[in-house]
Amino acid sequence: MKKTAPFLVLIFLIFILSSCKFQQVLKKGDVDQKYEMAMKLYDSKDYSRALQLFEPLMNMMKATDKAQKLYYCQAYCYYYEKEYTLASYYFKRFSNNFPNTKESEECFFMSAYCNYLISPDYQLDQTSSMEAIKDLQLFANTYPTSSRISECNDLIDKIRIKLEYKDYKIARMYYRMSDYVSAVTCFNNILKNYTDSPHLEEIHFLIFKSYYKYAKESIEGKKKERFLKGIAAYNELMTQYPQTQYRTEANDLKSKTDKELKLLNQQTDKISSNTNIKIQ
Repeated sequence: MKKTAPFLVLIFLIFILSSCKFQQVLKKGDVDQKYEMAMKLYDSKDYSRALQLFEPLMNMMKATDKAQKLYYCQAYCYYYEKEYTLASYYFKRFSNNFPNTKESEECFFMSAYCNYLISPDYQLDQTSSMEAIKDLQLFANTYPTSSRISECNDLIDKIRIKLEYKDYKIARMYYRMSDYVSAVTCFNNILKNYTDSPHLEEIHFLIFKSYYKYAKESIEGKKKERFLKGIAAYNELMTQYPQTQYRTEANDLKSKTDKELKLLNQQTDKISSNTNIKIQ
């Protein structure tokens, strides 16, 4: 313990002196001193203090040949500090301001990647997720031969999985709430937008089941139309998944639907027959 005490005191003194020097340069240093200090702090991974110097330097040196490095290091400072929204902004700014540099592609990708990192859990608003997909796709279109294309596509797939799951949960929620019209609309949107969804078989079945339940609750004049839509959904399920795991329940609902349609047709025939008798 006695041996470590002087060492800790020395570390503390170095820290104090370093802090004093930093404050002195921050408040009274000239442009070159601030630039040199900022780069030393960046190289030593002291990103928080480096940013305090980068901010004023950006205005002082934006027209100099050092501006490119400042933009680049500032963006990475925000990235390492996990300030991904600001990092994305400064990476994009670098790419726009220095499009012909070797770092332009890297910063273009990092801007999109930071937006991916901002993308929240599926329960939350997914505006940033959509923005990330747009930026990643733009990167892929701009740099089609980039070595980052594979990673770019993987990131897009991960976001799409999350978006699909959110839509699936919303559709299931409508179904549980007996809002069958909204449920069918949401389920159909998933079929259209996510052709590789792991829930496709279940969705086809739930569309059929939703139409059946919706028809049962409908007024007499609307039942036949909705039962027939259910039959179409059943046929689509069986076409896409002949050995579906929902086959037993689906066939049972199909039999019930057929009986309902038969009764409706009999009622229609009876009404038609009574009408003809009255006319005669």
